[in-house]
Amino acid sequence: MNAAGTPTHGARRAPEGARSGAPGEQGRHDFDELYAAHFTSVTTQLFAYLGDRQEAQDVTQEAFCRALHRWKDVSAYDDPVAWVRRVAWNLATSHFRRSRIATAFRRRHREVHAPEPSPDRVALFAALRSLPPRPRQAVVLHYLADQAVVDVAETMQVSTGTVKSWLHRARIALGEQLRPSAEEVRNA
Repeated sequence: MNAAGTPTHGARRAPEGARSGAPGEQGRHDFDELYAAHFTSVTTQLFAYLGDRQEAQDVTQEAFCRALHRWKDVSAYDDPVAWVRRVAWNLATSHFRRSRIATAFRRRHREVHAPEPSPDRVALFAALRSLPPRPRQAVVLHYLADQAVVDVAETMQVSTGTVKSWLHRARIALGEQLRPSAEEVRNA
């Protein structure tokens, strides 16, 4: 690699007078010829390596885009396609490593499907949503997170009396909403 971080392996500079990639129409024409002549062969190599034709095409396209961006320098090499091929292989290897890491991560962290919530739980969450935000937070912290009233007060930055008041009013409101109907009692 050179100081700019681009690969130079297999890509020696041609003698100064032999440069064919001068800026302008001729340089663009040379790039177009290189692209047309070698895109398929580089893609085929990477397809065999990656096992995914679309990804191989994307990686090859990226390598050629980088070559076009640096065409003044790349065209001066004895074998510009060697530079493109090296960049493409580097990109493919990086992609391969990233996909292996992602696959390993997904394998270790498989999504666990939770069962559907019971009707009682759905009713409880609906009733909780009907409470004002601060009393709802107090109920969740005290009854679901098992925090003491003092800890809830400290977390919410209010007095313990305020928390007790919120909890009392919330229990009354939740009790009214969650009280079984006469028909539910008969069916039980």
